[in-house]
Amino acid sequence: MSDSGPVSDSRTSALQTAVWRLRSRGCWTDAAALLERDHSPGAAVQRVSLLVERCLFTERGWSDAEDALRTAEAMAKNDDERGAAACERGQLAYAATVLGVRDRADEASAALGRAAALLAPNAAGRPLLDFRRGLIAEHIADSPQSARAAYRRAHAGATAVQDPLLLSFTWRHLAGLALREGELAEARHGFAESLRIREELGYLVGTAPALAALADAEPDPEAGRLRAEAARLFRLLGGVPTWLAAQLTPPAPVV
Repeated sequence: MSDSGPVSDSRTSALQTAVWRLRSRGCWTDAAALLERDHSPGAAVQRVSLLVERCLFTERGWSDAEDALRTAEAMAKNDDERGAAACERGQLAYAATVLGVRDRADEASAALGRAAALLAPNAAGRPLLDFRRGLIAEHIADSPQSARAAYRRAHAGATAVQDPLLLSFTWRHLAGLALREGELAEARHGFAESLRIREELGYLVGTAPALAALADAEPDPEAGRLRAEAARLFRLLGGVPTWLAAQLTPPAPVV
């Protein structure tokens, strides 16, 4: 399992700064609440993004995310706004599928396809959409070649629009594919870049997964040190993301 994508938002205003600080520490519900007074379609989509990320990291809050999603879909007035809402529907359906809540794979693919049809090629949300289509290809369709192509498009797009958080995700997932193929040097580089970006941004809730991922590509004793630090952060954040627990639990000794 891996963390599955950033919320695309601008952190230029005081409000956005406050939202980011809460989100980066795993306080998604509080972050979403700060946006309730903003009745714009953009704020509605951002609220969905935060609540969907909460689902991915905690495996809870599905009904809240669904309610927020329906609100965002109802508020959308143009293709960009409808495309952004469709992208979030795809991500929510993807999360429910990979976490074993309910098989919504067809809905996820259809929603992201709709988003692709609605968003212009140069739309701000296109790199995030490409990344999420890569997630579907890798974790649902089991097509690493298609996933790599989508992640590379997302990586190029994130570089072009200077979205470092999205870059931390594309680095991480490209590295994961490299690790599957035994390309250890490439994997280490990608995981290290992802970790560096997250630490620089202060994305605390995403740092433990990045540490654990890098540990998978490193030999001992460095791997052990990285996992120990990941476990410390995992406990500090109250066991979030929930799916990281299995990765951090040492195997039982063979007797």
